Amino acid sequence: MKIAQTYSHLNGEEYLIVHHKKLYQEIKDVIKDINANVFRTKVSREKGKIGNKLFSPVELNKAFDKEFAKKGWSESRYNYYITLNRELMEKSILMSATEQKQFLIDNGEKNPIYSYNQTDFVKDKLAVEVQFGKYSFVAYDLFVKHMLFYSGGVINLGIEILPTKKMQSEMSSGVAYYEGEVYNVMRQGRNNPPVPLLILGIEP
Repeated sequence: MKIAQTYSHLNGEEYLIVHHKKLYQEIKDVIKDINANVFRTKVSREKGKIGNKLFSPVELNKAFDKEFAKKGWSESRYNYYITLNRELMEKSILMSATEQKQFLIDNGEKNPIYSYNQTDFVKDKLAVEVQFGKYSFVAYDLFVKHMLFYSGGVINLGIEILPTKKMQSEMSSGVAYYEGEVYNVMRQGRNNPPVPLLILGIEP
């Protein structure tokens, strides 16, 4: 596969080039080493596409899992406790989950609610999400997950890998695509979400 388009938010790509050029090359190599046409295994039942062989999101995800694992990228989980008290949240956000819980209890929260988020691949404080899912999954990645990991000090940059519209047109309906999601980010203004991001549009 190849990177057809890139979008750098809050100097995400510039940060990667200056501080993690080698890891950026690893990401490019992973994409290049995957032959998407091998995973054109899903037989469509949708009107207008009946019988067509489409790209399988499940099989593509497995391929990315395998290639990133070869290069030492692994899943990361961020554990935290929820509070609706903004002051307590801001003071506790960089603490470990255990410290957060005790801090919240000491400050009047009787039963702090435990939660967590996980991201596909993390290495040297860079997070990569490969997304062949629905629109809502990408919005969650961009506006919640990457930001949570960033504000919690787990990552310095979030990277989202999406199919371009050209590739998405040969997948099941409802799959998010690069152009649409970049447009959604651009509509939010230059500084929102407040986390450096690099969005990559890929295709065969």
